[in-house]
Amino acid sequence: MTPLSFSTDNSKIILDKSNKERRDIMYKYTVKVEGMACSMCEAHMNEAVRKVYKVKKVSSSHSKGETEIITDAELSESAVKALVEEQGYTYHGMEKEPYKKKGLFSWK
Repeated sequence: MTPLSFSTDNSKIILDKSNKERRDIMYKYTVKVEGMACSMCEAHMNEAVRKVYKVKKVSSSHSKGETEIITDAELSESAVKALVEEQGYTYHGMEKEPYKKKGLFSWK
């Protein structure tokens, strides 16, 4: 069975959708970073993350002092800390949570 099955059996289609969801497990990592002072610092941090990790999305905020990384890979905290410090910033921890992509009309 594939997720794009066009069977008339509704239970088969539901099973396929649940299998697809299990394969699409994503994580959101929030890394606390001190030392970013402007949008160029944000871009520098984002590019450094993209060079090292295969990510779906990365965004940094100097005003919040954090970098958010969305990926399907497990990230090592020690490796992320080393990456942040190599860029000249101070690492203050990392949080990991499951990430589920929101649809176009999902607002809650």
